[in-house]
Amino acid sequence: IEVYHFHGTNQCYSCKTVGAYAEETLNTFFADELESGKIVFSHINIDLPENQALVEKYEATGSSLWIGTYTADEKFSKEQNTNVWYKIGNKQEYLDYLKGVIEKKLSGDLN
Repeated sequence: IEVYHFHGTNQCYSCKTVGAYAEETLNTFFADELESGKIVFSHINIDLPENQALVEKYEATGSSLWIGTYTADEKFSKEQNTNVWYKIGNKQEYLDYLKGVIEKKLSGDLN
């Protein structure tokens, strides 16, 4: 599973919060999966030329949180999670929500 916080060079409070809370969710609940490589997380600046291949792969056009998954036969699917934006006013709600989304992906439920 790949979890990417895409952002521009200049970020507003909301954009920074989406990324910070995503990182905290992963570090808090999925440290083992991050360490083993089962989950990859990164902040990706869409304005930097070295990130263009990843930006194009995810079709990211601005500040956003994307989750990419691979099936056993290496089929790739990506999904932009817009719900996190509505949860940044309540950190615990955000963390609980994203934890649930990632747990579903880990269990093989890719919807």
